[in-house]
Amino acid sequence: MISGMQAALSGLQAFSTKVEKNANNIANMNTAGFKKDRVVLSAQSPGGVRAETERVETQGPLVTETTNQGISIEEMSNVDLGEEIPDLMLNVHGYTANLKTIQSVDEMVRSLLDVQA
Repeated sequence: MISGMQAALSGLQAFSTKVEKNANNIANMNTAGFKKDRVVLSAQSPGGVRAETERVETQGPLVTETTNQGISIEEMSNVDLGEEIPDLMLNVHGYTANLKTIQSVDEMVRSLLDVQA
């Protein structure tokens, strides 16, 4: 049971990182030149999840701006809200599933201790 708790805790931490990066991407979507982050999950031995953050270096849309010095071309953020919102929803569900696993393990341990006491 404790190994199940440890696996769920690592999953909880991994999905927390993913939600945090989604929120940061969405918050900076109108920041010129901002590059979004992606979190890649991989299996960790024994029974866990590792979250690794990587920067996505694709070019954002180019826009023209009129300034005091004339017209300039500026690169905008490469964040796509149509991609971030569904990803955020999926990550919230992953977080909730891991939280439910921790609650279930906690209930099982509590029942076991009640039987033993």
